[in-house]
Amino acid sequence: MKRPIYLDYNATTPVDPAVVAAMVPYLGTHFGNPSSKRHVYGWTADEACGMAREDVAALVGAEPEWVHFTGGATEAINWAIKGIAFANVSRGKHIVTVATEHKAVIGSCQWLESLGWEVSILEVDANGVLDVASFEAALRDDTVLACFMWANNEIGTLHPVADLTRSAHSRGIPVLVDATQAVGKVPVELGDIDLLACSAHKFYGPKGVGALVINGRRPRLRLDQLIHGGGQERGRRAGTLNVASIVGMGAAARMAREDLAEEGPRLAEFRDRMEAALAENVDVIINGEGAERLPNTANVTFPGVDTAKLLERLPELAISTGSACSTGSGAPSHVLKAIGSDLQSVTLRVSFGRFTKDEDAEAATHALVRAVKDLQDEASEVAN
Repeated sequence: MKRPIYLDYNATTPVDPAVVAAMVPYLGTHFGNPSSKRHVYGWTADEACGMAREDVAALVGAEPEWVHFTGGATEAINWAIKGIAFANVSRGKHIVTVATEHKAVIGSCQWLESLGWEVSILEVDANGVLDVASFEAALRDDTVLACFMWANNEIGTLHPVADLTRSAHSRGIPVLVDATQAVGKVPVELGDIDLLACSAHKFYGPKGVGALVINGRRPRLRLDQLIHGGGQERGRRAGTLNVASIVGMGAAARMAREDLAEEGPRLAEFRDRMEAALAENVDVIINGEGAERLPNTANVTFPGVDTAKLLERLPELAISTGSACSTGSGAPSHVLKAIGSDLQSVTLRVSFGRFTKDEDAEAATHALVRAVKDLQDEASEVAN
């Protein structure tokens, strides 16, 4: 059976074959534990992790020793939010975040709320962008952390990261930026950001490995551990390192850095051509259209179209109706709700990637236009 065209790169990316090749030796010959300091097996594994740390650091403009490997962005986010909260209780119990954040942020903050912390969840505009003035107004003397994402995982909107970071720092408040969807798609520089989370499987690395980057240029953060045990990751995150996956993350980071300048414009062309064809032929709302967005992401709402019927007519496309982390809940997208989207109409997230060919993008555009047009024409006939 012919496999559908994959257009769900924001959910996960396929592991690049070159990344797989880099990982294989560390699943076999080089199986050592990097914490074993007295023989060549441990030295080899430790050296490989060090090289990967350098590659990840280079991708986000950090120093290698600031990169702390985790089991993914979700762990990194949980560690940052809970670690800051518990380590800074003497300063206050208030956190500021945004309504369109990933569930890892929202869920961590809600858990802290159940323990007595106060969380201010800020609204965004119709394009999903957080207003800097509203953000500044929410900051308080007892605020211990501000959390916001670099790029939204559903609609692709980019927040004004530098301006928001400056505002928080003017009040002495550290910042956590979830850069999971941005890393490898747009240029990401740590700059003055205190904490930055990312995940390998969003830029063609393996699942189950990510990083929390802790900025050594900033005043040393008080950050409690989330996982206790051994002294790995400079005593901050216990657990034997997942060497093969870390090597894969490093290889993927190196490739993403090399490809970034050319890949972004290529994917933006696919996105723009699809959105233009939809706007010309069907009734469509392009979510986030008025803001700076990820180059690979189109989030489109089709008024009056039933989700199940549309997906039935698109078996040749592997696309998403929202965030992959939320589809099992059955609840409407909290991101679409926050930007005031019509939750009764079908919304699709189309995300292009490295292995999307020109003919794939063209075929997907034609299929989507045809299916939506047919359904909207049928609905119009019934109404008349």
